[in-house]
Amino acid sequence: MEIQDINQNQEDIPPPRIIGLTGGIGSGKTSVAKLLEKKGFPVYYSDDEAKNIVNKDSELKEKIIALLGEEAYQDGKYNRKFVAKKVFIDSEVLNELNHLIHPAVRLDFEKWVRSQTSEFIFKETALLFELNLHEQCYKSLLVTADDNLRIKRTMDRDSKTYREIEAIMYKQMPEKDKIKLADYVIYNNSDLENLQAETNAFLTKLN
Repeated sequence: MEIQDINQNQEDIPPPRIIGLTGGIGSGKTSVAKLLEKKGFPVYYSDDEAKNIVNKDSELKEKIIALLGEEAYQDGKYNRKFVAKKVFIDSEVLNELNHLIHPAVRLDFEKWVRSQTSEFIFKETALLFELNLHEQCYKSLLVTADDNLRIKRTMDRDSKTYREIEAIMYKQMPEKDKIKLADYVIYNNSDLENLQAETNAFLTKLN
């Protein structure tokens, strides 16, 4: 009888509501994710997990090598510089690579979701709208900022040139299109204190 009661209670617990968290290069998406974690919300870092999965998943590794060649891995490790250069000059190859990696990340994410008990959980990913992942989420949150500010932040962080970052941004979905798709938008054009206030305001709306 006790076992039945426990099972019944587990069935009564609704599944977590997934909030898709995204933002272009230099937007401050990761900073918002860290603030959410400090508030006690679980965050799944899709981009970081993808970096682990391309090294751990042997079947995926074989598919990536078939697509990009043996140089995609160096000493058994994912060769990020080679892959980045390869996909930067060919958007079709980038799409094919995304469609290889995304299913593996999705399976890992689904496993992670099953272990969560919070009402709201966050899925951080740079390609939320590009891959239509927002359609699988309860709500979507976009972190954005003025282009010049995003470029400056990325230059300070990654030691890239203005033109290099501008070229990366050019290949990403325009911010105006993301804003139209997002349920919530945080404008990160100021300092950390303002970002905290914006994040708190979003959580108030969410609740």
